[in-house]
Amino acid sequence: MKTLLLSIDHVRSSLSMKEVIQAVEEGYQSYDAGMVQQPDIVSMEMPANNGETDIKSCYNQLNERISVKVASGFYDNGKSNDLPTMIGTILLFDGKTGAPLCIMDGSLITGIRTGAAGAISAKLLARKDSKTVAVFGGGGQARMQVYALCQVLDIQEVRVYSEYKDELARYKDEVEAQEKVRVVLCDTPEEAMKGADIAISTTPSKKYLVERAWVQPGTHIIAVGADMAGKNEWDPEVFRGAKVVNDSISQCVSRGETRNAILAGVIQESDIYAEIGQLVAGQKPLRENDQEITLFDTTGMAIQDNVTAVKVYQLAKEKGLGQYFEFI
Repeated sequence: MKTLLLSIDHVRSSLSMKEVIQAVEEGYQSYDAGMVQQPDIVSMEMPANNGETDIKSCYNQLNERISVKVASGFYDNGKSNDLPTMIGTILLFDGKTGAPLCIMDGSLITGIRTGAAGAISAKLLARKDSKTVAVFGGGGQARMQVYALCQVLDIQEVRVYSEYKDELARYKDEVEAQEKVRVVLCDTPEEAMKGADIAISTTPSKKYLVERAWVQPGTHIIAVGADMAGKNEWDPEVFRGAKVVNDSISQCVSRGETRNAILAGVIQESDIYAEIGQLVAGQKPLRENDQEITLFDTTGMAIQDNVTAVKVYQLAKEKGLGQYFEFI
């Protein structure tokens, strides 16, 4: 049989944020309905090289596809070489035969499906009049979160803070060119939080950046960066009294921002309000008033990669993209 090989350019040509948001919503529902087998994430750290690698896999009974993604973050890339910090590869297999259908770049998929997850949470939990966003980090995911948010809400201002000041000017230029928003560069995390309706953290920080006192009533928080035990972007006190939603409770209590709040004794696992798939499926109420602080902790799920990769594979075949080779 023949296996399709897709580069990052082929993947880019086969994706739109709107389509990925829809696909990820469907994936969350599949997971909530018990249609997904999703093993624990395998993680490795390379501290000497300021890097980490995750392996995420699943079988989706709904589309009968198996996906395996190897995704790495090497945070010195771009300084001593011309490589991106995030590099990934996705393997897609036929769930009926196990045959390899496609090998594709996974870095763009990782970025766009994570952005889609944040947007879905905001659509469900943020105040409908939300217009100002605080962003922590100035990398690719800090961009993707904003691009996705602009698909679901009328965002007008982005207040961005990064410890790496040299990346902020480029961030401002690119985000303002992509979306009709004003980007304000902030010198401190506290400055970024002023007036924020939504706050998004996308850093690999291991010491929290945002104090509870800076979070105003009615804020929706999207916690992205803490996807491995030891990472921490938010003061655990932020969780106290908040409506906490996880992408996967089992993942978030073992490796997400939620883990930090549990270890600090601020909340217990029983205090977690829901998984996001339950909200997408309409099983629980969403935001119930304008004063609630809502918090979406996402560690990233293999089902997101699965549904997005299947969409890419289908569209690439329709467009005649990529190159086939004899793998078996």
